[in-house]
Amino acid sequence: MPCSAVEMDIEPFLGHPAETTLTHDVPLHEVIKHHIPSQVPNSRPTSTKTVFGDVSSAAGLKALDDFLADKSYMEGFEPTQADTAMFDAIPSAPSSTFPHLLRWYNHVKSFLRERANLPSAKSQFVLDDEEDDDDDIDLFGSDDEEDSAEVEKLKEQRLAEYAAKKSKKPALIAKSSILLDVKPWDDETDMAKVEECVRSVKMEGLLWGQSKMVPVGYGIQKLQIGCVVEDEKVGTDLLEEAITAFEEYVQSVDVAAFNKV
Repeated sequence: MPCSAVEMDIEPFLGHPAETTLTHDVPLHEVIKHHIPSQVPNSRPTSTKTVFGDVSSAAGLKALDDFLADKSYMEGFEPTQADTAMFDAIPSAPSSTFPHLLRWYNHVKSFLRERANLPSAKSQFVLDDEEDDDDDIDLFGSDDEEDSAEVEKLKEQRLAEYAAKKSKKPALIAKSSILLDVKPWDDETDMAKVEECVRSVKMEGLLWGQSKMVPVGYGIQKLQIGCVVEDEKVGTDLLEEAITAFEEYVQSVDVAAFNKV
């Protein structure tokens, strides 16, 4: 018998949105218009807040670049979910201004298809927006008192690592290269003995170099000898005083050349 169109809700049976129409044009025929939403690939998280600061800013990227200067991965010696989480937090590929970060970024990008098989992260590097709502950029993230104990502990650990790394960098030592002319009394002075006396001068921050005998005239030679000194420890006056102390062999000492190293 003819019947009017009836709409039936069968979503509970399908588990997803669907529309079913029973029409008299085709007796007892059920037409199901089934719309299955396409899968949306995992997108990057909206949060760019990390324990190093906001990685959407130059300051945050610089802090992360410093951290990766001597590391291949965020944790340990193999890739983990910590690497993929940090990768997702970075809005776009970093510039060559951050070479260590760029090297790490390209490496992590090469195995993103296998990310599901990577070991879990031991520490939380990327913060949720509610965990860090401070707009001020800080090298190691927000100091919000409501941060979890784990985040606070990680921040303290990264701060200690950063400070230790900075302290290991040797201070720049100013040095100079000096060329001395050591003149004897006469042509009968034993020049080998003169050089022996000069090289016997020992000081902290003094390193003797090459030497040669240079004719002066009338059969007299002078000893020309080079050395490198630390400016804060050895001065030319101190050198001249120490060498001329060998007054039996040395008449005078002149500085022939002086250059900063």
